Amino acid sequence: MSRALGVIWLVGIICWGIQLDTSWAQEFPTYSTDYDPARDPFSDGREALQLARETGRRVLIEVGGDWCSWCHAVDRFLNRHPAISKKLHERFVVLKVNVDENNDNAEFLDAFPPAMGYPHMYVTANDGSILHSQDTADFLNNGKYSEQRILDFLNRWSQEDE
Repeated sequence: MSRALGVIWLVGIICWGIQLDTSWAQEFPTYSTDYDPARDPFSDGREALQLARETGRRVLIEVGGDWCSWCHAVDRFLNRHPAISKKLHERFVVLKVNVDENNDNAEFLDAFPPAMGYPHMYVTANDGSILHSQDTADFLNNGKYSEQRILDFLNRWSQEDE
């Protein structure tokens, strides 16, 4: 009987941990959490800029797609590093823009420097002006995303020097 209770307790703790791990995503607009080829990046971008103005943040545009293994690696990294995820969302409104064979969002992305690979990130001021283009391969250290490199990026580009 005590073994069965122990197993139930363990399963409960694991499920609770999974809930905590993913609950942060429920607080954000869909354009901040999902790559969706059906979404309109112009409309989402206007909403993201409005939210950025209202909250005194910049916009971080993450270009990629569900097909992109490194995009999923960024998401896993943020799930495993909640303090970094918190800092990201405190300082930036995240706008995910899908690119794939069905919808490359070329018209929207024509306004930006070319992406060097995926995911690719752009930082804009809350008025929409482009401040920075970032190849996420620069965040890698020995084949893994580096906490320090990502923190350095967040600290550098969240500063209000406009």
